This record gives sequence, C-alpha cells and structure tokens, in this order.
Amino acid sequence: MANGTATPTDLDTRLEAHRTELTGYCYRMLGSSFEAEDAVQDTMVRAWRSYDKFEGRSSLRSWLYRIATNVCLDMLTAGNKRARPMDLTESTPLARAALSPRPDHTWLEPMPDARVLPTTHDPAEAAVAKESVRLAFMAALQQLPAKQRAVLILREVLAWKASEVAELLDTSVASVNSALQRARATLAERQEPGAEAAVSDPLDEDQQKLLDRYVAAFEGYDMTALTALLHEDAVMTMPPFDLWLTGTRDITGFMTTLGAPCAGSRLVPVQVNGLPGFAQYKPDPDKGGFVPWAVQVLEISDGRITGFHCFLDTQRWFPLFDLPLHLEAETDQVEQGA
Repeated sequence: MANGTATPTDLDTRLEAHRTELTGYCYRMLGSSFEAEDAVQDTMVRAWRSYDKFEGRSSLRSWLYRIATNVCLDMLTAGNKRARPMDLTESTPLARAALSPRPDHTWLEPMPDARVLPTTHDPAEAAVAKESVRLAFMAALQQLPAKQRAVLILREVLAWKASEVAELLDTSVASVNSALQRARATLAERQEPGAEAAVSDPLDEDQQKLLDRYVAAFEGYDMTALTALLHEDAVMTMPPFDLWLTGTRDITGFMTTLGAPCAGSRLVPVQVNGLPGFAQYKPDPDKGGFVPWAVQVLEISDGRITGFHCFLDTQRWFPLFDLPLHLEAETDQVEQGA
C-alpha cells in the first residue's frame, strides 16, 4: 500500500505491531519503565505525524527505531544514569541500617516481561532478549555513554548489522565498530560474579522447587528455611531506599527487625526483567486482607538465591503489572492480570 493511501486504522495497526519491541529498546536505553513507555508513545506520535514524508527507503521497523533512538538520546542529554543501590553506596551493616529514600529518577526500575519481550519461536533469540533486561545487565548498560548504549543494544541484543546501525545513527561503520568495542570493554570491566543469573526458560524442576521453597519460607516468615535458600553472599536491595544488605545474617536480621511488619505476607508470581519475581502483599492491620508492599525480583545462581530486590513504590508498580491494590483475607492466590 502506498504511504499516501494508508488509512488511519491501517497505520495504527502497523505501528502498534512494533510497540513491544520498541518498548524493550527504549527501556534498555533509559532504565525506566515509565520513561520507556513515554518514549515509545512519543515515537508513535512522531511517526504518525511524519508518515507522509516516509519514503520507504528503509523498512517501517528501521524508521521507527531511528525515531525511537532520537527520542531516547534527547531524553538522555541530561546525563542521568539509572542505578541500583549497590552502584551508589557501600553495603550497610545491619547495625547501621537506616531507610534513606532517594528521588525516583535515581533508580533503575523493574519492568514486566510482557511489555518488553516480543513473542518469538526462536529459543536462542528469546534467551538473549531475557538476559538483556536482567537487572545486572541493565545496570551495566546505564554506565555507557548514550550512543555506545544504542550501538551495543542494536548490535548485540537486536542483531542489527554494523551498516544498518551506521545508517540509523548517521555515522560510519568504522565508528559503529569502535563504539561497540569500547562498550564491550566497559561491560567486561563491570562484570559481576554471578551476574549471569543462571535462570533457565522455562524454569527447570530444581529452580521451580527452589521458588516453591522460597514462597513457603517467606510466607511462613521462617528465617531458618530462608537462610538455607540464600547464597552466603546474597544481596538485598529496597529502592527507593539506598540501603542494601549483604549476607544471610544481615538480610534475615533486617527482616525480623525493621522488616518485621512483612510477617504473614502473601506472594503472587510475576514475570519481571527476565527473572522470576513476586508481588508481595503484607497484612493490612486496619481493613483486613492484604495491601501491596513490594515487587520482588529474584536472581538465582547455582541453586541458591543470590539477589533479592524489592521495589517498594507500590502505587506505581502494581498497576504496571496489572495487579490489584488489595487482596481479601481468604484469597490464597491471585492470577496476574493480562
């Protein structure tokens, strides 16, 4: 169909077909769930307004990525880098634990898999996509200059050719290859032990049993059982607080002191950042039932939980995951929303 004869419905359908993959791209670029969705919406509006000028010299997909890249680069000109608590401060011993919040724009944000991982029948492609939204990789991406970040994502995650990336960025193939080499070197320097988060897709039997045991331990608030599931160097974070804890003793010690109100919580499975996770509801002492408390993201390696990341801004996260803002007392399990 010629560009000039595309109906509004046709164009909407063609643009929407790319929304999930574009959201994944913008999320990797920006590190923020909501900024990514804003960037994609801006991309769609710009595409709609300038579609009559689109001459078809590239595919619609390539053209949308060019627009999305420019939107993201504009948003990143302020130089802000999203981070995890361990990227900003030293680990805090439990004896000095204090809950000090930082502004929302400080933090790397969680994202539901369904919003950023397009459906694919290629297992290798699906594995790369999941690995590229995991928290450790996302945090490393945020340390790259914006154009290096774009080059690395387009080349390594989306498997674009160097010539295609050069055309998108209006630069040379040599410049693209140089940027990719520098980006790879930076990521190699930042490689963390266990950052690979060895989670299979789908979860293998042992991993599923580990999660089942975790749910039983957490909902029962059984610190002995929980300790058996955590790696001895496990890390716990709680954005928007900059506190982070290392080791089973400090993690379980926190949970039985400052975190004691979480006893009796209920956990609802979610798919988040290519990793297993849970929406945590804690008891509501005023109205009964359970209220949202955190979206938990778990990192697993060698049969133990190595990362235990709790995102506490529930008024933002639970609607993003299509989760209810209250559970009745008799509710044992809730299906995650579509």
